[in-house]
Amino acid sequence: MDTVSLSDLVGGRRIRVVGDVHGDVDAFRHAVATDRFVIQLGDLVDHGPDSPGALRLMTRLIDERRGLFVLGNHDRKLARALSGRKIRRDPPLEHTVRALFDPENDDIRDRALFEINRAPPWIVLGRRVFVHGGFHTQMLQQPAPPGLGAVTPLLSRALFGETTGRMQKDGYPERRLNWIDHIPPGFTVYCGHDRRSTDGRPWVRTGRAGGTAVFTDLGAGKGGHLAWIDLPDDV
Repeated sequence: MDTVSLSDLVGGRRIRVVGDVHGDVDAFRHAVATDRFVIQLGDLVDHGPDSPGALRLMTRLIDERRGLFVLGNHDRKLARALSGRKIRRDPPLEHTVRALFDPENDDIRDRALFEINRAPPWIVLGRRVFVHGGFHTQMLQQPAPPGLGAVTPLLSRALFGETTGRMQKDGYPERRLNWIDHIPPGFTVYCGHDRRSTDGRPWVRTGRAGGTAVFTDLGAGKGGHLAWIDLPDDV
Protein backbone atom coordinates (compact mmCIF):
# COMPACT_ATOMS: atom_id res chain seq x y z
CA MET A 1 0.00 0.00 0.00
CA ASP A 2 1.56 3.32 -1.00
CA THR A 3 1.47 6.61 0.89
CA VAL A 4 -1.22 8.18 -1.32
CA SER A 5 -3.70 5.35 -0.92
CA LEU A 6 -3.02 5.19 2.80
CA SER A 7 -3.67 8.90 3.12
CA ASP A 8 -6.95 8.41 1.30
CA LEU A 9 -7.85 5.51 3.57
CA VAL A 10 -7.03 7.40 6.76
CA GLY A 11 -9.05 10.29 5.40
CA GLY A 12 -7.83 12.86 7.90
CA ARG A 13 -8.72 10.74 10.91
CA ARG A 14 -6.40 10.68 13.88
CA ILE A 15 -4.24 7.56 14.23
CA ARG A 16 -3.84 5.00 16.99
CA VAL A 17 -0.74 2.80 16.76
CA VAL A 18 -1.08 -0.67 18.31
CA GLY A 19 1.88 -2.89 19.12
CA ASP A 20 2.41 -6.66 18.84
CA VAL A 21 -0.84 -8.48 19.72
CA HIS A 22 0.33 -12.12 19.73
CA GLY A 23 -3.14 -13.57 20.08
CA ASP A 24 -4.22 -11.40 23.04
CA VAL A 25 -7.60 -10.68 21.52
CA ASP A 26 -9.20 -9.25 24.69
CA ALA A 27 -6.55 -6.56 24.93
CA PHE A 28 -6.80 -5.97 21.19
CA ARG A 29 -10.55 -5.33 21.52
CA HIS A 30 -9.84 -2.62 24.07
CA ALA A 31 -7.13 -1.13 21.86
CA VAL A 32 -9.40 -0.76 18.82
CA ALA A 33 -12.42 0.60 20.72
CA THR A 34 -11.78 4.04 19.27
CA ASP A 35 -12.87 6.33 16.47
CA ARG A 36 -9.24 6.68 15.43
CA PHE A 37 -7.73 4.87 12.46
CA VAL A 38 -5.73 1.88 13.74
CA ILE A 39 -2.28 0.99 12.43
CA GLN A 40 -1.21 -2.31 13.98
CA LEU A 41 2.52 -3.06 13.85
CA GLY A 42 2.45 -6.77 13.04
CA ASP A 43 2.71 -10.07 14.92
CA LEU A 44 -1.02 -10.48 15.36
CA VAL A 45 -0.57 -14.19 16.06
CA ASP A 46 1.19 -16.84 18.17
CA HIS A 47 1.78 -17.23 21.91
CA GLY A 48 -1.49 -15.75 23.19
CA PRO A 49 -4.81 -17.52 23.74
CA ASP A 50 -6.72 -16.61 20.57
CA SER A 51 -4.79 -15.93 17.37
CA PRO A 52 -7.82 -16.67 15.14
CA GLY A 53 -9.79 -14.13 17.16
CA ALA A 54 -7.08 -11.51 16.70
CA LEU A 55 -7.05 -12.14 12.95
CA ARG A 56 -10.84 -12.00 12.81
CA LEU A 57 -10.89 -8.66 14.63
CA MET A 58 -8.21 -7.25 12.34
CA THR A 59 -10.13 -8.25 9.22
CA ARG A 60 -13.21 -6.55 10.64
CA LEU A 61 -11.24 -3.31 10.99
CA ILE A 62 -10.06 -3.67 7.39
CA ASP A 63 -13.59 -4.30 6.13
CA GLU A 64 -14.88 -1.28 8.03
CA ARG A 65 -11.98 0.82 6.71
CA ARG A 66 -10.95 1.55 10.27
CA GLY A 67 -7.49 0.04 10.26
CA LEU A 68 -4.70 -2.03 8.74
CA PHE A 69 -1.58 -3.87 9.85
CA VAL A 70 1.99 -4.04 8.68
CA LEU A 71 3.59 -7.43 8.19
CA GLY A 72 5.29 -9.01 11.19
CA ASN A 73 7.65 -11.98 11.12
CA HIS A 74 5.12 -14.19 12.94
CA ASP A 75 2.40 -13.25 10.46
CA ARG A 76 4.71 -14.11 7.58
CA LYS A 77 5.61 -17.49 9.10
CA LEU A 78 1.93 -18.26 9.52
CA ALA A 79 1.18 -17.44 5.88
CA ARG A 80 4.04 -19.63 4.73
CA ALA A 81 2.79 -22.50 6.88
CA LEU A 82 -0.77 -22.12 5.60
CA SER A 83 0.62 -22.13 2.05
CA GLY A 84 2.26 -25.50 2.66
CA ARG A 85 5.83 -24.25 3.05
CA LYS A 86 8.17 -26.17 5.30
CA ILE A 87 8.80 -24.20 8.50
CA ARG A 88 11.27 -25.01 11.26
CA ARG A 89 9.72 -26.39 14.43
CA ASP A 90 7.94 -23.61 16.28
CA PRO A 91 5.40 -24.63 18.98
CA PRO A 92 3.52 -21.28 19.09
CA LEU A 93 3.13 -21.32 15.31
CA GLU A 94 2.03 -24.95 15.34
CA HIS A 95 -0.61 -24.11 17.94
CA THR A 96 -1.88 -21.24 15.77
CA VAL A 97 -2.08 -23.45 12.68
CA ARG A 98 -4.00 -26.15 14.55
CA ALA A 99 -6.42 -23.53 15.86
CA LEU A 100 -7.02 -22.15 12.36
CA PHE A 101 -7.88 -25.64 11.09
CA ASP A 102 -10.50 -26.08 13.79
CA PRO A 103 -13.91 -26.05 12.02
CA GLU A 104 -15.04 -23.06 14.08
CA ASN A 105 -12.31 -21.00 12.42
CA ASP A 106 -13.01 -21.98 8.82
CA ASP A 107 -14.29 -18.45 8.24
CA ILE A 108 -10.96 -16.80 8.96
CA ARG A 109 -8.26 -19.17 7.67
CA ASP A 110 -8.31 -18.25 3.98
CA ARG A 111 -9.08 -14.63 4.71
CA ALA A 112 -6.09 -14.43 7.05
CA LEU A 113 -3.80 -15.79 4.36
CA PHE A 114 -5.16 -13.24 1.88
CA GLU A 115 -4.68 -10.29 4.22
CA ILE A 116 -1.21 -11.33 5.34
CA ASN A 117 -0.22 -11.76 1.71
CA ARG A 118 -1.08 -8.14 0.94
CA ALA A 119 0.03 -6.54 4.21
CA PRO A 120 2.78 -3.96 3.57
CA PRO A 121 6.16 -4.56 5.24
CA TRP A 122 6.32 -0.85 6.07
CA ILE A 123 4.29 2.31 5.71
CA VAL A 124 5.53 5.89 5.35
CA LEU A 125 3.05 8.60 6.21
CA GLY A 126 4.55 12.08 6.24
CA ARG A 127 7.45 11.99 8.69
CA ARG A 128 6.23 8.84 10.37
CA VAL A 129 7.30 5.32 9.51
CA PHE A 130 5.40 2.25 10.67
CA VAL A 131 7.33 -1.03 10.54
CA HIS A 132 7.52 -4.22 12.55
CA GLY A 133 11.21 -4.90 13.03
CA GLY A 134 13.51 -2.02 12.11
CA PHE A 135 14.11 0.95 9.86
CA HIS A 136 16.41 1.61 6.92
CA THR A 137 16.70 4.91 5.07
CA GLN A 138 15.90 3.15 1.78
CA MET A 139 12.36 2.71 3.08
CA LEU A 140 11.88 6.42 2.45
CA GLN A 141 12.71 6.01 -1.26
CA GLN A 142 11.56 2.53 -2.21
CA PRO A 143 8.03 1.13 -2.30
CA ALA A 144 7.41 -1.75 0.07
CA PRO A 145 7.92 -5.12 -1.69
CA PRO A 146 5.61 -8.14 -1.44
CA GLY A 147 6.04 -9.45 2.08
CA LEU A 148 5.87 -13.11 1.10
CA GLY A 149 8.43 -12.80 -1.68
CA ALA A 150 12.17 -13.33 -1.43
CA VAL A 151 13.69 -12.01 1.76
CA THR A 152 15.86 -9.14 0.56
CA PRO A 153 18.07 -7.20 2.99
CA LEU A 154 15.46 -4.44 3.17
CA LEU A 155 12.59 -6.85 3.82
CA SER A 156 14.73 -8.60 6.44
CA ARG A 157 15.26 -5.28 8.21
CA ALA A 158 11.52 -4.62 8.16
CA LEU A 159 10.64 -8.01 9.59
CA PHE A 160 13.52 -8.80 11.93
CA GLY A 161 15.35 -5.57 12.66
CA GLU A 162 19.14 -5.46 12.62
CA THR A 163 21.16 -8.49 13.72
CA THR A 164 24.81 -9.06 14.59
CA GLY A 165 25.10 -12.43 12.83
CA ARG A 166 25.48 -14.19 16.18
CA MET A 167 22.95 -16.49 17.79
CA GLN A 168 21.79 -16.15 21.38
CA LYS A 169 21.40 -19.02 23.85
CA ASP A 170 17.66 -19.11 23.13
CA GLY A 171 18.39 -19.95 19.48
CA TYR A 172 17.35 -16.56 18.11
CA PRO A 173 19.59 -14.01 16.38
CA GLU A 174 21.25 -11.35 18.51
CA ARG A 175 19.85 -7.95 17.65
CA ARG A 176 21.36 -4.48 17.64
CA LEU A 177 19.86 -1.04 17.25
CA ASN A 178 22.37 0.89 15.17
CA TRP A 179 19.58 1.67 12.73
CA ILE A 180 18.13 4.19 15.18
CA ASP A 181 21.11 6.47 14.52
CA HIS A 182 20.14 6.69 10.84
CA ILE A 183 16.58 7.93 11.30
CA PRO A 184 16.52 11.41 9.72
CA PRO A 185 15.84 14.42 11.93
CA GLY A 186 12.15 15.09 12.37
CA PHE A 187 11.17 11.48 11.55
CA THR A 188 9.65 9.04 14.02
CA VAL A 189 9.72 5.28 13.48
CA TYR A 190 7.07 3.23 15.27
CA CYS A 191 8.03 -0.43 15.53
CA GLY A 192 7.39 -3.62 17.49
CA HIS A 193 9.33 -6.89 17.53
CA ASP A 194 11.92 -5.92 20.16
CA ARG A 195 10.67 -5.88 23.73
CA ARG A 196 12.98 -3.22 25.15
CA SER A 197 10.83 -1.55 27.78
CA THR A 198 11.57 -2.12 31.47
CA ASP A 199 8.82 0.10 32.92
CA GLY A 200 5.69 -1.07 31.09
CA ARG A 201 5.68 1.88 28.71
CA PRO A 202 6.80 2.16 25.09
CA TRP A 203 10.58 2.51 24.85
CA VAL A 204 11.63 5.74 23.11
CA ARG A 205 15.12 6.53 21.81
CA THR A 206 16.50 9.43 19.76
CA GLY A 207 19.35 8.59 17.40
CA ARG A 208 22.49 10.53 16.48
CA ALA A 209 20.91 11.94 13.33
CA GLY A 210 18.04 13.38 15.36
CA GLY A 211 15.25 10.92 14.49
CA THR A 212 13.26 8.97 17.04
CA ALA A 213 12.31 5.30 17.43
CA VAL A 214 9.33 4.18 19.49
CA PHE A 215 9.27 0.49 20.47
CA THR A 216 5.73 -0.65 21.24
CA ASP A 217 6.14 -4.36 22.05
CA LEU A 218 5.29 -4.74 25.73
CA GLY A 219 4.82 -8.51 25.73
CA ALA A 220 1.16 -9.01 24.90
CA GLY A 221 0.42 -12.73 24.71
CA LYS A 222 3.66 -13.48 26.57
CA GLY A 223 2.81 -12.35 30.07
CA GLY A 224 3.05 -8.62 29.38
CA HIS A 225 0.45 -6.23 28.04
CA LEU A 226 -0.60 -4.57 24.83
CA ALA A 227 0.54 -1.02 24.07
CA TRP A 228 -1.21 1.56 21.96
CA ILE A 229 -0.32 5.17 21.25
CA ASP A 230 -2.62 7.94 20.07
CA LEU A 231 -0.68 10.16 17.69
CA PRO A 232 -1.06 13.93 17.64
CA ASP A 233 -2.74 15.47 14.63
CA ASP A 234 0.39 16.85 12.99
CA VAL A 235 1.84 14.30 10.56
